[in-house]
Amino acid sequence: MAIRETGGRNTTARGTRGAGRPTLEEVAARAGVGRGTVSRVVNGSPRVSERTRAAVEAAVAELGYVPNRAARALAANRTDAIALVVPEAEHRFFVEPYFSDILRGVNHALADTDMQLLLTIVGNDRDRARLAHYLAGHRVDGVLVVSLRADDPLPDLLTDLGIPAVISGRRSAAEPLPWVDADNVSGARQAVAHLAARGRRRIATITGRLDIYGARCRLDGYRDGLAEAGLEADDSLIAPGDFTEEAGRTAMESLLALPEIPDAVFVGSDVMAVGARQVLRERGLRVPEDIALVGFDDTSIARHMDPPLTSVRQPIEEMGRLMALTLLSEIARTTLPVGVPRPPQPQLMLPTELIARTSS
Repeated sequence: MAIRETGGRNTTARGTRGAGRPTLEEVAARAGVGRGTVSRVVNGSPRVSERTRAAVEAAVAELGYVPNRAARALAANRTDAIALVVPEAEHRFFVEPYFSDILRGVNHALADTDMQLLLTIVGNDRDRARLAHYLAGHRVDGVLVVSLRADDPLPDLLTDLGIPAVISGRRSAAEPLPWVDADNVSGARQAVAHLAARGRRRIATITGRLDIYGARCRLDGYRDGLAEAGLEADDSLIAPGDFTEEAGRTAMESLLALPEIPDAVFVGSDVMAVGARQVLRERGLRVPEDIALVGFDDTSIARHMDPPLTSVRQPIEEMGRLMALTLLSEIARTTLPVGVPRPPQPQLMLPTELIARTSS
Protein backbone atom coordinates (compact mmCIF):
# COMPACT_ATOMS: atom_id res chain seq x y z
CA MET A 1 0.00 0.00 0.00
CA ALA A 2 1.39 3.39 -0.91
CA ILE A 3 2.51 5.70 1.88
CA ARG A 4 1.07 9.14 1.46
CA GLU A 5 2.86 12.16 2.83
CA THR A 6 0.72 14.93 4.29
CA GLY A 7 3.49 17.36 5.07
CA GLY A 8 4.11 20.78 3.58
CA ARG A 9 2.91 24.23 4.50
CA ASN A 10 0.28 26.69 3.36
CA THR A 11 2.15 29.88 2.59
CA THR A 12 -0.99 31.53 1.20
CA ALA A 13 -2.70 31.65 4.58
CA ARG A 14 0.43 32.42 6.59
CA GLY A 15 2.22 34.61 4.14
CA THR A 16 5.88 34.87 5.11
CA ARG A 17 5.29 35.26 8.87
CA GLY A 18 7.11 32.09 9.83
CA ALA A 19 9.08 29.16 8.54
CA GLY A 20 7.94 25.57 8.65
CA ARG A 21 4.51 24.16 9.24
CA PRO A 22 1.96 25.91 11.48
CA THR A 23 2.07 24.66 15.06
CA LEU A 24 -0.64 23.61 17.47
CA GLU A 25 0.15 26.69 19.57
CA GLU A 26 -0.39 29.00 16.59
CA VAL A 27 -3.79 27.42 15.93
CA ALA A 28 -4.70 27.83 19.60
CA ALA A 29 -3.71 31.50 19.54
CA ARG A 30 -5.68 32.16 16.36
CA ALA A 31 -8.79 30.42 17.77
CA GLY A 32 -8.44 32.02 21.21
CA VAL A 33 -8.39 28.69 23.05
CA GLY A 34 -5.89 26.53 24.86
CA ARG A 35 -3.52 24.05 23.23
CA GLY A 36 -5.36 21.12 24.83
CA THR A 37 -8.64 22.25 23.29
CA VAL A 38 -7.11 22.28 19.82
CA SER A 39 -5.72 18.80 20.42
CA ARG A 40 -9.16 17.51 21.40
CA VAL A 41 -10.76 18.99 18.26
CA VAL A 42 -8.06 17.60 15.98
CA ASN A 43 -8.41 14.15 17.53
CA GLY A 44 -12.21 14.14 17.26
CA SER A 45 -13.03 14.31 20.96
CA PRO A 46 -16.72 14.92 21.72
CA ARG A 47 -15.79 16.96 24.83
CA VAL A 48 -15.78 20.26 22.96
CA SER A 49 -18.67 22.68 22.34
CA GLU A 50 -19.82 23.23 18.77
CA ARG A 51 -18.89 26.92 18.99
CA THR A 52 -15.34 26.13 20.10
CA ARG A 53 -15.00 23.37 17.53
CA ALA A 54 -16.02 25.78 14.75
CA ALA A 55 -13.46 28.36 15.92
CA VAL A 56 -10.66 25.81 15.98
CA GLU A 57 -11.59 24.37 12.58
CA ALA A 58 -11.63 27.88 11.11
CA ALA A 59 -8.15 28.54 12.53
CA VAL A 60 -6.91 25.23 11.14
CA ALA A 61 -8.20 26.14 7.69
CA GLU A 62 -6.79 29.68 7.78
CA LEU A 63 -3.32 28.58 8.83
CA GLY A 64 -3.21 25.41 6.78
CA TYR A 65 -2.37 23.37 9.86
CA VAL A 66 -1.61 19.68 9.22
CA PRO A 67 -1.57 17.46 12.32
CA ASN A 68 1.61 15.52 13.00
CA ARG A 69 0.36 11.96 12.49
CA ALA A 70 3.25 10.43 14.39
CA ALA A 71 2.58 12.59 17.43
CA ARG A 72 -1.15 11.92 17.25
CA ALA A 73 -0.59 8.19 17.01
CA LEU A 74 1.79 8.26 19.98
CA ALA A 75 -0.65 10.27 22.08
CA ALA A 76 -3.48 7.88 21.23
CA ASN A 77 -1.25 4.79 21.73
CA ARG A 78 -1.71 4.00 18.03
CA THR A 79 0.70 2.89 15.32
CA ASP A 80 -1.52 3.41 12.27
CA ALA A 81 -0.44 -0.03 11.03
CA ILE A 82 -2.10 -3.41 10.79
CA ALA A 83 -0.59 -6.79 9.98
CA LEU A 84 -1.86 -9.43 7.57
CA VAL A 85 -0.53 -12.74 8.88
CA VAL A 86 -0.49 -15.85 6.68
CA PRO A 87 0.55 -19.00 8.63
CA GLU A 88 1.68 -20.86 5.53
CA ALA A 89 4.92 -21.78 3.78
CA GLU A 90 6.22 -18.99 1.57
CA HIS A 91 5.97 -20.99 -1.66
CA ARG A 92 2.27 -21.66 -1.08
CA PHE A 93 1.54 -17.99 -0.55
CA PHE A 94 3.06 -17.04 -3.90
CA VAL A 95 1.59 -19.97 -5.85
CA GLU A 96 -2.06 -19.89 -4.77
CA PRO A 97 -4.29 -17.11 -6.16
CA TYR A 98 -6.44 -17.31 -2.99
CA PHE A 99 -3.89 -15.33 -0.98
CA SER A 100 -3.31 -12.64 -3.59
CA ASP A 101 -7.09 -12.17 -3.89
CA ILE A 102 -7.40 -11.76 -0.12
CA LEU A 103 -4.53 -9.27 -0.15
CA ARG A 104 -6.14 -7.31 -2.99
CA GLY A 105 -9.40 -7.01 -1.05
CA VAL A 106 -7.61 -5.88 2.12
CA ASN A 107 -5.62 -3.30 0.20
CA HIS A 108 -8.73 -1.89 -1.44
CA ALA A 109 -10.40 -1.44 1.95
CA LEU A 110 -7.37 0.42 3.32
CA ALA A 111 -6.67 2.54 0.23
CA ASP A 112 -8.51 5.61 1.56
CA THR A 113 -7.19 5.32 5.12
CA ASP A 114 -3.88 6.23 6.74
CA MET A 115 -3.27 2.62 7.77
CA GLN A 116 -0.05 0.94 6.67
CA LEU A 117 -0.39 -2.76 5.79
CA LEU A 118 2.36 -5.16 6.88
CA LEU A 119 2.44 -8.61 5.29
CA THR A 120 3.89 -11.42 7.42
CA ILE A 121 4.28 -15.00 6.24
CA VAL A 122 4.73 -17.44 9.11
CA GLY A 123 6.09 -20.66 7.67
CA ASN A 124 7.88 -22.24 10.65
CA ASP A 125 8.44 -22.09 14.40
CA ARG A 126 11.19 -19.50 14.06
CA ASP A 127 8.88 -17.19 12.10
CA ARG A 128 6.18 -17.74 14.72
CA ALA A 129 8.48 -16.84 17.61
CA ARG A 130 9.70 -13.72 15.80
CA LEU A 131 6.12 -12.65 15.13
CA ALA A 132 5.12 -13.20 18.76
CA HIS A 133 8.02 -10.99 19.90
CA TYR A 134 7.07 -8.31 17.37
CA LEU A 135 3.40 -8.30 18.38
CA ALA A 136 4.28 -8.18 22.08
CA GLY A 137 5.82 -4.79 21.38
CA HIS A 138 2.39 -3.54 20.24
CA ARG A 139 3.81 -2.31 16.94
CA VAL A 140 0.48 -2.74 15.13
CA ASP A 141 -3.07 -1.65 15.95
CA GLY A 142 -4.64 -4.89 14.75
CA VAL A 143 -4.06 -8.17 12.94
CA LEU A 144 -5.75 -10.02 10.08
CA VAL A 145 -5.13 -13.77 10.03
CA VAL A 146 -5.73 -16.02 7.02
CA SER A 147 -5.65 -19.84 6.74
CA LEU A 148 -5.66 -20.91 10.39
CA ARG A 149 -5.15 -24.45 11.60
CA ALA A 150 -7.08 -25.75 14.59
CA ASP A 151 -4.06 -25.77 16.91
CA ASP A 152 -2.57 -22.43 15.86
CA PRO A 153 -1.77 -20.44 19.05
CA LEU A 154 -1.74 -17.05 17.32
CA PRO A 155 -5.37 -16.05 18.03
CA ASP A 156 -4.91 -16.82 21.74
CA LEU A 157 -1.71 -14.76 21.76
CA LEU A 158 -3.55 -11.82 20.21
CA THR A 159 -6.31 -12.12 22.81
CA ASP A 160 -3.75 -12.19 25.64
CA LEU A 161 -2.01 -9.12 24.23
CA GLY A 162 -5.30 -7.27 23.76
CA ILE A 163 -4.65 -6.71 20.05
CA PRO A 164 -7.81 -6.53 17.90
CA ALA A 165 -7.93 -9.34 15.35
CA VAL A 166 -10.17 -10.63 12.56
CA ILE A 167 -9.67 -14.04 11.00
CA SER A 168 -10.59 -15.87 7.83
CA GLY A 169 -10.54 -19.61 8.20
CA ARG A 170 -11.98 -20.27 11.64
CA ARG A 171 -10.50 -22.82 14.03
CA SER A 172 -13.92 -24.25 14.86
CA ALA A 173 -17.64 -23.54 14.77
CA ALA A 174 -17.26 -21.93 18.21
CA GLU A 175 -14.57 -19.44 17.11
CA PRO A 176 -14.77 -16.55 19.62
CA LEU A 177 -12.88 -13.95 17.58
CA PRO A 178 -14.46 -11.81 14.85
CA TRP A 179 -14.33 -13.65 11.53
CA VAL A 180 -15.27 -13.48 7.86
CA ASP A 181 -15.75 -16.78 6.03
CA ALA A 182 -17.45 -18.40 3.06
CA ASP A 183 -20.16 -21.03 3.39
CA ASN A 184 -17.97 -24.05 2.73
CA VAL A 185 -20.64 -26.60 3.65
CA SER A 186 -23.17 -25.19 1.20
CA GLY A 187 -20.56 -24.88 -1.53
CA ALA A 188 -19.52 -28.53 -1.28
CA ARG A 189 -23.17 -29.59 -1.17
CA GLN A 190 -23.81 -27.66 -4.38
CA ALA A 191 -20.86 -29.38 -6.05
CA VAL A 192 -22.14 -32.87 -5.25
CA ALA A 193 -25.71 -31.98 -6.23
CA HIS A 194 -24.41 -30.69 -9.57
CA LEU A 195 -22.55 -33.93 -10.27
CA ALA A 196 -25.45 -36.12 -9.16
CA ALA A 197 -27.85 -34.19 -11.39
CA ARG A 198 -25.63 -35.11 -14.34
CA GLY A 199 -25.95 -38.80 -13.63
CA ARG A 200 -22.75 -39.37 -11.66
CA ARG A 201 -23.20 -42.05 -9.03
CA ARG A 202 -19.72 -42.81 -7.73
CA ILE A 203 -18.61 -39.38 -6.56
CA ALA A 204 -15.26 -39.10 -4.78
CA THR A 205 -13.65 -36.16 -3.02
CA ILE A 206 -10.11 -34.91 -2.46
CA THR A 207 -10.03 -33.01 0.80
CA GLY A 208 -7.86 -30.19 2.03
CA ARG A 209 -5.94 -30.45 5.29
CA LEU A 210 -8.46 -31.55 7.88
CA ASP A 211 -6.77 -29.57 10.65
CA ILE A 212 -8.21 -26.55 8.81
CA TYR A 213 -11.85 -26.01 9.72
CA GLY A 214 -12.84 -24.91 6.21
CA ALA A 215 -11.58 -28.22 4.79
CA ARG A 216 -13.64 -30.15 7.35
CA CYS A 217 -16.69 -28.09 6.41
CA ARG A 218 -16.21 -28.98 2.74
CA LEU A 219 -16.02 -32.65 3.67
CA ASP A 220 -19.23 -32.28 5.70
CA GLY A 221 -20.90 -30.63 2.72
CA TYR A 222 -19.75 -33.45 0.46
CA ARG A 223 -21.34 -36.01 2.78
CA ASP A 224 -24.53 -33.96 3.04
CA GLY A 225 -24.69 -33.74 -0.74
CA LEU A 226 -24.39 -37.51 -1.12
CA ALA A 227 -27.18 -38.08 1.39
CA GLU A 228 -29.47 -35.56 -0.29
CA ALA A 229 -28.84 -37.22 -3.67
CA GLY A 230 -29.64 -40.65 -2.23
CA LEU A 231 -26.09 -41.89 -2.79
CA GLU A 232 -24.34 -44.21 -0.38
CA ALA A 233 -21.28 -42.82 1.39
CA ASP A 234 -18.07 -44.76 0.84
CA ASP A 235 -15.01 -43.80 2.87
CA SER A 236 -12.71 -45.28 0.23
CA LEU A 237 -13.81 -42.42 -2.04
CA ILE A 238 -12.44 -39.82 0.40
CA ALA A 239 -8.82 -39.08 -0.49
CA PRO A 240 -6.83 -36.77 1.82
CA GLY A 241 -4.99 -33.75 0.44
CA ASP A 242 -3.41 -30.54 1.69
CA PHE A 243 -4.49 -27.90 -0.86
CA THR A 244 -1.30 -28.33 -2.95
CA GLU A 245 -0.99 -29.44 -6.56
CA GLU A 246 1.16 -32.42 -5.58
CA ALA A 247 -1.47 -33.53 -3.09
CA GLY A 248 -4.04 -33.44 -5.89
CA ARG A 249 -1.84 -35.75 -7.96
CA THR A 250 -1.25 -38.20 -5.11
CA ALA A 251 -4.92 -38.29 -4.12
CA MET A 252 -6.12 -38.88 -7.67
CA GLU A 253 -3.62 -41.72 -8.09
CA SER A 254 -5.02 -43.37 -4.95
CA LEU A 255 -8.58 -43.05 -6.28
CA LEU A 256 -7.58 -44.60 -9.60
CA ALA A 257 -6.05 -47.54 -7.73
CA LEU A 258 -9.47 -48.54 -6.34
CA PRO A 259 -11.12 -51.71 -7.72
CA GLU A 260 -13.91 -49.49 -9.02
CA ILE A 261 -12.81 -45.99 -9.91
CA PRO A 262 -15.06 -42.94 -9.39
CA ASP A 263 -16.98 -41.33 -12.22
CA ALA A 264 -16.68 -37.87 -10.65
CA VAL A 265 -14.43 -36.10 -8.16
CA PHE A 266 -15.16 -33.05 -6.05
CA VAL A 267 -11.76 -31.51 -5.36
CA GLY A 268 -11.36 -29.27 -2.30
CA SER A 269 -9.44 -26.55 -4.17
CA ASP A 270 -8.69 -25.48 -7.72
CA VAL A 271 -4.95 -25.94 -7.11
CA MET A 272 -5.43 -29.60 -6.18
CA ALA A 273 -7.70 -30.02 -9.21
CA VAL A 274 -4.73 -29.09 -11.42
CA GLY A 275 -2.74 -32.01 -10.03
CA ALA A 276 -5.71 -34.35 -10.33
CA ARG A 277 -6.26 -33.33 -13.96
CA GLN A 278 -2.63 -34.03 -14.82
CA VAL A 279 -2.94 -37.62 -13.56
CA LEU A 280 -6.12 -38.20 -15.54
CA ARG A 281 -4.43 -36.95 -18.71
CA GLU A 282 -1.42 -39.19 -18.10
CA ARG A 283 -3.73 -42.19 -17.66
CA GLY A 284 -5.63 -41.42 -20.85
CA LEU A 285 -8.89 -40.69 -18.99
CA ARG A 286 -11.15 -38.04 -20.50
CA VAL A 287 -12.71 -35.13 -18.57
CA PRO A 288 -15.67 -35.11 -18.22
CA GLU A 289 -16.57 -38.20 -20.27
CA ASP A 290 -14.76 -40.69 -18.03
CA ILE A 291 -14.42 -38.67 -14.84
CA ALA A 292 -16.04 -35.31 -14.16
CA LEU A 293 -14.19 -32.74 -12.04
CA VAL A 294 -15.41 -29.92 -9.80
CA GLY A 295 -13.05 -27.65 -7.86
CA PHE A 296 -13.43 -25.06 -5.14
CA ASP A 297 -12.46 -21.33 -5.01
CA ASP A 298 -13.09 -20.40 -8.69
CA THR A 299 -9.76 -18.65 -8.99
CA SER A 300 -8.19 -17.77 -12.35
CA ILE A 301 -6.82 -21.33 -12.43
CA ALA A 302 -10.32 -22.74 -13.04
CA ARG A 303 -10.88 -20.66 -16.18
CA HIS A 304 -7.52 -21.57 -17.69
CA MET A 305 -7.64 -25.33 -17.22
CA ASP A 306 -8.31 -27.70 -20.14
CA PRO A 307 -11.21 -28.24 -20.10
CA PRO A 308 -12.25 -25.20 -18.04
CA LEU A 309 -12.98 -26.30 -14.49
CA THR A 310 -16.41 -26.20 -12.88
CA SER A 311 -15.74 -24.68 -9.48
CA VAL A 312 -17.46 -23.37 -6.36
CA ARG A 313 -16.90 -19.63 -6.21
CA GLN A 314 -16.23 -18.03 -2.89
CA PRO A 315 -15.97 -14.21 -2.92
CA ILE A 316 -12.32 -14.14 -1.88
CA GLU A 317 -11.55 -10.51 -2.64
CA GLU A 318 -14.73 -9.41 -0.89
CA MET A 319 -13.75 -11.52 2.11
CA GLY A 320 -10.46 -9.64 2.31
CA ARG A 321 -12.21 -6.29 2.03
CA LEU A 322 -14.72 -7.13 4.76
CA MET A 323 -11.98 -8.48 7.01
CA ALA A 324 -10.14 -5.16 6.80
CA LEU A 325 -13.29 -3.08 7.38
CA THR A 326 -14.23 -5.27 10.33
CA LEU A 327 -10.77 -4.86 11.83
CA LEU A 328 -10.96 -1.07 11.49
CA SER A 329 -14.24 -1.21 13.42
CA GLU A 330 -12.64 -3.43 16.06
CA ILE A 331 -9.76 -1.00 16.46
CA ALA A 332 -12.25 1.86 16.86
CA ARG A 333 -14.02 -0.14 19.59
CA THR A 334 -10.87 -0.02 21.71
CA THR A 335 -11.19 3.78 21.98
CA LEU A 336 -14.75 3.74 23.31
CA PRO A 337 -14.99 5.31 26.79
CA VAL A 338 -15.30 3.01 29.76
CA GLY A 339 -18.93 2.14 30.42
CA VAL A 340 -20.08 2.50 26.82
CA PRO A 341 -21.67 -0.81 25.71
CA ARG A 342 -19.65 -2.71 23.14
CA PRO A 343 -21.57 -4.12 20.15
CA PRO A 344 -21.29 -7.88 19.63
CA GLN A 345 -18.21 -9.06 17.75
CA PRO A 346 -19.02 -9.41 14.03
CA GLN A 347 -19.06 -12.85 12.42
CA LEU A 348 -19.83 -12.77 8.71
CA MET A 349 -20.69 -15.80 6.55
CA LEU A 350 -20.65 -15.10 2.80
CA PRO A 351 -22.51 -17.24 0.25
CA THR A 352 -20.85 -19.48 -2.31
CA GLU A 353 -21.95 -20.16 -5.89
CA LEU A 354 -21.28 -23.05 -8.25
CA ILE A 355 -19.89 -21.91 -11.61
CA ALA A 356 -20.53 -24.67 -14.18
CA ARG A 357 -18.01 -25.23 -16.98
CA THR A 358 -17.16 -28.11 -19.26
CA SER A 359 -15.15 -30.23 -16.78
CA SER A 360 -18.41 -31.57 -15.36
